[in-house]
Amino acid sequence: MTRSTTRRTGPAGILDRCRELVRPALVESVGGLHPWHAETAAFSLGWAGAGGEPLPGSQGKGVRQALAVLGAEAVGGDGSRAVPGAVAVELVHTFSLIHDDIMDGDEIRRRRPTVWKAYGTGPAVLAGDALFALAVSTLAEVPGPAGAAAVRRLSLALRDLVHGQAQDLLFESRPWTGPDAVRPDEYRAMAQHKTGSLLGCAAAVGAVLAGAPASTVEALDRAGRHLGVAFQAVDDLLGIWGDPRITGKPVYSDLRRLKKTYPVLAALAADHPAARRLTALLTAPGPLDEAAARRAAGLIEAAGGRRATTDEAHGHLAAARDCLDRVGIAEGAREDLRTLIPYLVDRSG
Repeated sequence: MTRSTTRRTGPAGILDRCRELVRPALVESVGGLHPWHAETAAFSLGWAGAGGEPLPGSQGKGVRQALAVLGAEAVGGDGSRAVPGAVAVELVHTFSLIHDDIMDGDEIRRRRPTVWKAYGTGPAVLAGDALFALAVSTLAEVPGPAGAAAVRRLSLALRDLVHGQAQDLLFESRPWTGPDAVRPDEYRAMAQHKTGSLLGCAAAVGAVLAGAPASTVEALDRAGRHLGVAFQAVDDLLGIWGDPRITGKPVYSDLRRLKKTYPVLAALAADHPAARRLTALLTAPGPLDEAAARRAAGLIEAAGGRRATTDEAHGHLAAARDCLDRVGIAEGAREDLRTLIPYLVDRSG
């Protein structure tokens, strides 16, 4: 089997190539849903407006799709063998975002209303459920032992994802200080489950569908999980200091929601006067207004929370590279993965 797309260089070229390979199957898959769910899913994926009108050229980065394709290519397989896995992980990712926005009460994503805000909570929940079911059936239809192994891989990732989501929600009810406070290592474990599990699954499932040995599959899964922690760390930075024109979220959005993110937890754990002032600010009654959120951001930076989060991201980036270097991977795919990984972490929005 020959490659159906021409190899390109640079992060944008790699993502474009993989999206072009996966997009027809993803469109066909979503199109087979109940029309209501298909419209809602198309809106969430950025293909259509809230009335179902098409938005030509609008699409996400396709990170998980690319990792699946590169996972197959990493073991010498054609990227097309990973397409069912790429479709499945993209569907699960979309499902998780829809439900995550409902749980967090977020009204904006990618500078547009979230699905629940545009369609209502009930239709959003149903659309997410439909995408979840479609993801599993997509892999279940792959014939032979590779299909069964891919379903098991996705099921384990889903278990970890919802475990991480539960941890994240429970963090909200825990205090900022004292023996029951959330520690940075607990947050790291949550991020590996909530964000890393699906990134790891994406790379691993592509390799599974291409017939890779177990050692290579596990190495790709570990690399993706490290990438997920780094990805979450950068999201946390953007949630405080990101440019709203790029992130699509209000300035200091995570702080104003009093969300326990890595920069805040790292700052609170520091032995620094700014950490004590930050504690007083966060534990004061009432929500943070914009002025208080700005002060909190300054205290987090002064206590080292911003630097600690950047170091956390780059430490996991290095660990992801190390996982790739420990196994035999086809050179072209290794080069693409090493090109793509820092781009995913060192992003500005």
